[in-house]
Amino acid sequence: MSILEQTTFLKSIHPFENLTKAQLEKFAEALDIVYLKKDEIIQKQGDEPENIYFILKGLVQEKHEDEVLSIYSNNEFFDPISLIENYSKHTFVTAQETICYVLAKEVFIKTLRENSLLESFFFQSISQKLNANINNEKNKELSNLMVAKVKEANVHRAIVLPYETSIFDAVTTIKKEKVPTLLLKDDENKMYIVTDSDFREKVILNRMDFDDIVGKISNEGLVYVNENDFLFNAQLIMAKHGLKRVVVKNDNDEICGIIDQISLSSFFATHTFSVSNTIAKAETIEELKKASQSFTKIIKSLNAKGVKVDFISKLINQLNRNVMDKLFKMTAPKELLTNACLVVMGSEGRGEQILKTDQDNALIIDDNCSLSDEEILKFTHEYTEYLVDFGFPRCEGNIMVSNPYWCRRQKDYKDLIYEWITQPSGDNFMNLAIFYDAMAVNENRAMLTELKEYIFKIGSTSKTFYMHFAKIIMDFDVPLGFFDGFVFDSKNKEHNNEIDIKKGGIFIIVQSIRTLSLEYKSMRLNTIKRIKELQEKGELDEEFASELIEAFKFLLTIKLKSNLEKMDSGEVIDNYINPDNLNTMEKDLLKDSFKIVNRLKKKLEHHYKLNYV
Repeated sequence: MSILEQTTFLKSIHPFENLTKAQLEKFAEALDIVYLKKDEIIQKQGDEPENIYFILKGLVQEKHEDEVLSIYSNNEFFDPISLIENYSKHTFVTAQETICYVLAKEVFIKTLRENSLLESFFFQSISQKLNANINNEKNKELSNLMVAKVKEANVHRAIVLPYETSIFDAVTTIKKEKVPTLLLKDDENKMYIVTDSDFREKVILNRMDFDDIVGKISNEGLVYVNENDFLFNAQLIMAKHGLKRVVVKNDNDEICGIIDQISLSSFFATHTFSVSNTIAKAETIEELKKASQSFTKIIKSLNAKGVKVDFISKLINQLNRNVMDKLFKMTAPKELLTNACLVVMGSEGRGEQILKTDQDNALIIDDNCSLSDEEILKFTHEYTEYLVDFGFPRCEGNIMVSNPYWCRRQKDYKDLIYEWITQPSGDNFMNLAIFYDAMAVNENRAMLTELKEYIFKIGSTSKTFYMHFAKIIMDFDVPLGFFDGFVFDSKNKEHNNEIDIKKGGIFIIVQSIRTLSLEYKSMRLNTIKRIKELQEKGELDEEFASELIEAFKFLLTIKLKSNLEKMDSGEVIDNYINPDNLNTMEKDLLKDSFKIVNRLKKKLEHHYKLNYV
């Protein structure tokens, strides 16, 4: 490449567009080019690195032991942190044939000291780079948060009282309406504002009479923003005027709310602790519903910041269970609180459902509970309707507490489990699989544990049961052809040129690992934890277990990314992805993941002799 082509290449990679013309030319003159074979180690953990690498073509993995931490592809670079710290914390190895530009450490470090923008970028980014790989695509998603509108944040209701209202009545209103701020209007329609801190600092400290006029402690000079204004503009206005809150108006110039600094912070940060705290303190079903509806915002924020999908699913799963438990405590008959175990099942039970796709829940009732079946079913029907209102869609298969099949006494569940295992059928295998993944939502988990142990007891008497239980994976084909091309279902006209990533990958991993875990009588629920346990027991070797975990995470990540894009465009979320919407690196990783799924499928075929079942 010519010097011009090299400088153009460097300028296209953030943050090297901040180099001066002279620095760019110096970089270009110092560049060497290297050709690397697949599986070639470029830099080992513990090395004192000598170069920074810019990838022209290929794929490089950053690894810690066998775990892949990050992947670098065309027009990306690595590893400035190692150069700055003079120590490589991880190993860098090619995943395919790779061509790189190489820049000597001395040139990079010298330029870093001379260019404050470059120095600022790398020293501010070190902690982030060590914890997460924030790629360009996720940065774009994060920047989208900056164009969010005021109305998308938590805008408090505007309560307007007469200026002459007593302090006592004003405080009573704040408590009743659960708002931190009141607006006041005098006889000339002039507006004032009074906050909860005004009551603390002006009324109590000055020993004011509670029957005095609240207008005396109010503030005038309100500042307004439009609900369709950008959130960051509201933040700038607050900073400019030294305010903690501004009043929100709609396009008709009517006051429709108040937004404060806490609301802004909650929007731009994940603020999961605040949400969890809101759930715990919720006193009404409406407050609980509002907290539940903030989860999608949290998911988008975490995903945009590059947080790994398994952490997101773990966090959202916990928040979902907190909501369900609180709703159960709010609405269930008193006797059920101590005599029933509410469980979530399927992907929710495994902690792998991120976006709310459907309800999979059940109720286990103590045999001695005195409530009638009619009383219980009346409650479970109401409970399901509340969850639907909260945004948890109905289960198309009717696997919900409102279905009497999934709401029964403990002894009846044992009869059901016995039937599932001893009378093999597609439905019985599906029900057992769903229930095996069950997780207790409330405190009475001992009831669920007893039923799981009963599954192990009955299942252990039938070796052929596991063979039939695993065989369902043979009904699903991995959508990868002989020459590594994607295979599409030509019969599915609605999803032409799309892949069902659940059937073709995620389900095969889940069901295969679930079957092995069931045979080992494991109480683990999460697929990744089950894989690690199977590795500890010697059923999976360390390398294959690591590959399975990475493939599973990647498939979940691609599915989440696709569904978030569909949500933003108003489409229905589903399990289909279009490979054409993936970049080159993602396509290659998807193919690699499918190859790993195929290997797992073949292992199960051999382990359970599925070709003979």
